[in-house]
Amino acid sequence: MAFTDILYTKSEGIATVTIHRPHVLNAFRAQTVAEMIEAFADAWTDREIGVVVLTGAGDKAFCVGGDQKERGATGTNYGGHSRSELGLDIEDLHALIRNIPKPVIAAVNGYAIGGGHVLHVVCDLSIASNQAVFGQVGPRVGSVDPGYGTAYLARVVGEKKAREIWYLCRRYTAAEALQMGLVNQVVAHADLYAEVRKWCDEILDKSPTALKLAKYSFNADTAHIGGIAQLGMSAVGLYYGTREAMEGNRAFIEKRHVNFRQFRRWPSAAQGPSTTEEET
Repeated sequence: MAFTDILYTKSEGIATVTIHRPHVLNAFRAQTVAEMIEAFADAWTDREIGVVVLTGAGDKAFCVGGDQKERGATGTNYGGHSRSELGLDIEDLHALIRNIPKPVIAAVNGYAIGGGHVLHVVCDLSIASNQAVFGQVGPRVGSVDPGYGTAYLARVVGEKKAREIWYLCRRYTAAEALQMGLVNQVVAHADLYAEVRKWCDEILDKSPTALKLAKYSFNADTAHIGGIAQLGMSAVGLYYGTREAMEGNRAFIEKRHVNFRQFRRWPSAAQGPSTTEEET
């Protein structure tokens, strides 16, 4: 595959996958996800590679999640040729990052928001610039990650904090992320990639088989989340077709205040507006 949305390099045992869409803060579309899957699959089969680094191009963003403008005219999915109802194989990418038998380090160089936040969460390790910003955005734009982005996040930061992150959609500094255990280390922005290289070199000095077994042992404890993700992502595919989800998408694109309060009345948005005698 000829890469257009990512940069993929391999050097001295390190494979680096860089999301290369800085004009949209490295938001991903179906093509981006397909290219990342291709890169991670190559890193898996290349026995010279001992560690993978995932990062974003530029100084502003690691990744801000799915490109809302790519969700199509109806807002129902991302429009790619995909096995998923979402129109992009993000579930497959999460599984690859989890299952590749080599440590994956997220070099978080800026905004890690929404689906981009989930990407760093599923990596084995996260090293952040002191300029990095973290947070979820799904409930603000009519989306959610009902798999690793929620269930596994709770394992990382605890139930209460994970629910806060998703329910309130706040932004968190790198220092706050370190305090809650969301990242392993925070360094000066200019030192990020040098620090990541140090961690890579330490990993490369270790037994690859021992690292593989350690990773799979860690994964075994949360393997059931893969099943939750399959069920949840299928549900999200259906959710995207509702008026409620499309309101979030359209409000974001139109840069207006979203009105989710209209969907709190009975019956649900999927059934259409209420037509009780009182309303008529």
